Amino acid sequence: MSAEKVVIGIVAGVAVGAILGVLFAPDKGSETRNKIVSKGEDTIHDLKIKVSNMMDMLAEKFHEEEKELAKKIKA
Repeated sequence: MSAEKVVIGIVAGVAVGAILGVLFAPDKGSETRNKIVSKGEDTIHDLKIKVSNMMDMLAEKFHEEEKELAKKIKA
């Protein structure tokens, strides 16, 4: 099993646990819905940041490889 799958599984487990915790909390329905929406927005924001960071890292790696290839072609 790859580390990526393990991380995805952990994140999914935490998300499900948080949602279940909110659903079974003794709050009013409107408060519970607001909490679910807030948690969802937070999760989406975190995922956007992680994807953005991953894309930046991949772009940097691509440019490094591009420079190395250009050096090899010139040699």
